[in-house]
Amino acid sequence: MSKKLKGALPTPKKTRAAKTTPTHEEIALRAYEIYLERGGASGDALEDWTRAERELTEKKSKPRGKVGPRLVAA
Repeated sequence: MSKKLKGALPTPKKTRAAKTTPTHEEIALRAYEIYLERGGASGDALEDWTRAERELTEKKSKPRGKVGPRLVAA
């Protein structure tokens, strides 16, 4: 019987582009949300898609830092 080695297989590392590039499904979902937000009027599918892609790319490319304490005005 052979022993299974923990972590014997290398895990693929995500590149920076993979982290910041939204998936097809994410873009499609956001484009559909945009379509619904504008009342479901037809004719702007490409504009919805490019807007969704741009929004998601910007959102994913922003650095995620730790949330610091809030300053409360007295």
